[in-house]
Amino acid sequence: MTLIERTFREKIVIVGVAVPPTTTGETERSLDELALLVDTAGADVVGRVLQRRDSPDPATYVGKGKAEELHELSLAVDCDTVVFDDDLSPAQQRNLEKILGRTAIDRTAVILDIFAQNARTPEGRDQVELALLRYRLPRLRGRQQALSQQRGGVGAGGAIGNRGPGETQLEVDRRRLVRRMGRLEENLKHLSADRHTQRRSRQRSRLHVVSLVGYTNAGKSTLLNLLTDADVLVEDRLFATLDPRTRRTELPGGETVLVSDTVGFIRKLPHGLVEAFKSTLETVAESDLLVHVVDASAPDPDGQIEAVDTVLAEIGAADVPQLLAVNKIDVATDPERLLDRHSGSVAVSALTGAGVDDLLAAVGDRLRALADVVELVVPFARGDVVAALHREGEVLVEQHEEGGTRLRARLDDAGAARFREFRVS
Repeated sequence: MTLIERTFREKIVIVGVAVPPTTTGETERSLDELALLVDTAGADVVGRVLQRRDSPDPATYVGKGKAEELHELSLAVDCDTVVFDDDLSPAQQRNLEKILGRTAIDRTAVILDIFAQNARTPEGRDQVELALLRYRLPRLRGRQQALSQQRGGVGAGGAIGNRGPGETQLEVDRRRLVRRMGRLEENLKHLSADRHTQRRSRQRSRLHVVSLVGYTNAGKSTLLNLLTDADVLVEDRLFATLDPRTRRTELPGGETVLVSDTVGFIRKLPHGLVEAFKSTLETVAESDLLVHVVDASAPDPDGQIEAVDTVLAEIGAADVPQLLAVNKIDVATDPERLLDRHSGSVAVSALTGAGVDDLLAAVGDRLRALADVVELVVPFARGDVVAALHREGEVLVEQHEEGGTRLRARLDDAGAARFREFRVS
């Protein structure tokens, strides 16, 4: 199901187009990232082209003249494939391949290829395959031999009234893809229902859920290991984590929380992938708190923060409270600038453990701040209720009065409902 040949290291030319309001510098940085993606997919960049245009060319994206220049460059460097940093329409892809005389793909295809390599669980593999098929469906082309008609006449056992011109192989292939996509969607619906049941069980346990989100390779898995002793796979490569992992940890105040690691985000993350991974990403949208992990050593950390926030909005998680964890302070040259620009952020090194106590304390403070402060009066005879309040919430004030013990406590919705008979405000 991959899109890049891996029996050998393909040679790749990458192409970026700066269309206003995107600047040349932003396009250069995006090409740097595309080069990393190509390397992660298992190929080598042997050429790089940046073009400035007022608008993309409808037929070839870069214009016929530039496409012919790319053809000459491809011959000179003997490349196998040309990868474009922006999405190509099926027609643009076909037109480019005719001019280039070799495969032309876009950034989305490279990302899908990496996801196909890294998916480990049945759910992850189904999600990636669905995204791949959605990408391939509009790009199906009839092969030369496929254009012959498969006739439905007498020789094929067809009855009168059913005889017709038949189908091209292209139509057969398209129908097979649609059927396969339907089966995958059905599988994912069942898996989504199972995941929903698991989340309901966690909600009944009344444990807070904290999700680690961030740009790919920002250090989320390393941080999960540090916080929870999870011992999950950590690799210095893009999209090493596709399948979510949830572990328990204890905060300094004694509260137990669930911490989830999720797939990393990236600029221009294909919408088809976001859609295919919807059931996985629902965990993020339903979290109590997001710890947004940012790589302080990255060339453009603010741009990465913005890209992550864009994806969070797309999956319906824009309103979930966030805590920014400025990671890799052990290798960043000036993490203070990032900390100063983002009030309330916490400096941490997931590799060395520096700042982890501050991060856990900040998580606890943020979670407690989400709960409502309620006032209660508990009869002296109900010491069990006072003890339960200390266990299930944060008691801010406790005073003994004539009618009983008056308390101000921070409680979540379930706790406030449980103790409502003792509430006075």
